[in-house]
Formats: sequence, structure tokens, C-alpha cells
Amino acid sequence: MQKRRYQLLVILLLVFGPEGLKAQEKSSTGFVWPGGKKAAVCLTYDDGLDCHLDVAAPALERHGFRGTFYVTGNSSSLQSRTEEWRELAARGHELGNHTLFHPCHGSTYDWVKPEYDLDSYTLERLMSELYTANSLLKAVDGREERSFAYTCTHHTIQGVSFVEQVRTLFPSARGGGDMPATMDQVDPHYVPSWGVEDPSGEELIQYVKQAMERGTLAVIMFHSVGGGYLNVSSEAHEQLLEYLDQHRDIFWVEPFQQVMQHVSQQLSQQLNQ
Repeated sequence: MQKRRYQLLVILLLVFGPEGLKAQEKSSTGFVWPGGKKAAVCLTYDDGLDCHLDVAAPALERHGFRGTFYVTGNSSSLQSRTEEWRELAARGHELGNHTLFHPCHGSTYDWVKPEYDLDSYTLERLMSELYTANSLLKAVDGREERSFAYTCTHHTIQGVSFVEQVRTLFPSARGGGDMPATMDQVDPHYVPSWGVEDPSGEELIQYVKQAMERGTLAVIMFHSVGGGYLNVSSEAHEQLLEYLDQHRDIFWVEPFQQVMQHVSQQLSQQLNQ
């Protein structure tokens, strides 16, 4: 056992430098990732776009990974390519709830239509639309349970948070904000993520390395892949996947819901100790 630990420490030092040793120290203080991994990575894709079927999912699968695709109910791709989305889910990807109409705060983004301004909503309307979106996605993939992603990471209506209401419909939810320094800071129903726009492959790699250094998780929010709005180039996306593929002993790469099931179990165990 001591020999194996020494070998791991040497590998961490050679591959990641002193930061790898720090991650090893942190991993032994409480929270544990499966298989002795040092961090989790969730690759998430928003809005249900054609490029997710054509570019992102095939790239993930070439490396043996599965992602989470947060699909809006009014996605034109979902409407016209329903069977392909069904097949994507059957291959192990997660279809997550991203609302019916993608409401956001109109005071923040001028592209928000007045009828979908989150501050014009009532809580009852929002929850009804989330329930309906769940029903729609169940008709596609047959699954009873899925995670949620706050649109534009917004989680208030007229200044009042609806995170507590989200808890009643979803086991976990992706929000926005800085990567957690420790796992005991994570609320499974508002998990921080990085929404990228034209990142380099090296920037993406540095982000997951930061999660390794902290022993926490890196949740990346992609939109377009290979061309479009809030884009990541196919090359940068592939560079990240290659890096994660080469370091499977360090990073646990799984869909958001699966990772958060483990997180919730670990946090519950710590509370009960």
C-alpha cells in the first residue's frame, strides 16, 4: 500500500507538479471521488442545437465520454430531429431540463422577448413550464428523473430566489459562478459552472487542472461547438477531450446527474458522521 501511494505521488509530481501533491492531500481529508480520482468534470451543452448532434456528441463518444445536453422545449433541433435526440440519450448521454422557452432577465440581456422576461413570470408559471418540459423530455428518452440548468444562470423572479422550488422537481441543478474551493461549499441545486465563449484548448485544460488542484469539480457550460453563438471551436473542444482521455486516472468525466448523485451521497455521509 505504501509503495502504491509513493508511486502515485511521484506520478502526480511529474505530471502536475506541486499542485498534484496538494490535490492528493485534499482528497484524503473527507470527500472521496470514485476510483481514487482527484476531481470530476461535467461537460454540459445548452439549448439543444444541431451541432450537439453533429459535432459535440460524436467527439465525446470518440473518447468514450458522455455529456449532459440541456435542451429547451422549443428547440427547433429537438422538433425536427427527435429520433436522433432519442438515440443520443440511448447511447448514455443525459438530456437535461433547460425550461420550455428559455426565460431570462430582460434587464440583463436585450435579446430576451418581453413574453419570456423572467421578471414577468410568476413562480407558478415557471414551475408549470418546468414540469411540462420534464414531460416532454420523458417522451423522448423515457427517463423519470433528470437534472436542470438555470437559463442564463438566473435563479430569481422579481428578486426572489426559486432555488428551493427547483429542489422539489430535480435531484440537482447547474447554475453559475466560481469553481468551489472545497466540496462542502457545493449546493447540489445550484452548482457553479463556467460558461465559455471562444476559449482556447489550453484555457479549458487549465480550468480542469484547477479542479484537480482543489479536489473539487469542473462543470463547463458549452453552447455552440464548431461555429455559432457563445462558441467553442472544434479544435479547442477536441484538445480538452484528448487531455481528459489521457488523464483518466485523475479525472472522473461523467454526465452531470451521475456526478451529482455521488456528490449528494458524499455530502450526506459527511453530515451523518
